[in-house]
Amino acid sequence: MNQVVLYTKQTCPLCDEAKELLYKLQAEIPFDLKEKDIYQDDRLLEKYQLMIPVIEVNGKTVTFGKIEENSLRKRLLELVSVD
Repeated sequence: MNQVVLYTKQTCPLCDEAKELLYKLQAEIPFDLKEKDIYQDDRLLEKYQLMIPVIEVNGKTVTFGKIEENSLRKRLLELVSVD
């Protein structure tokens, strides 16, 4: 199954929007969603602190910041393999 990771933090409205969008897209594109709080890992905090939310698909960063639905859908369809 394809793995999508959402890098986030608490009290982040953009992160909440990204999560809702990913749940919506999960209904049409099959993937497992994992959420990671960057404040739980110093390495992630250093890497993503100014970028969140960050969406990674199968290990590849595809978008960050203000997430646009059509753009994310297109990237997911390109990167997600349907078995």
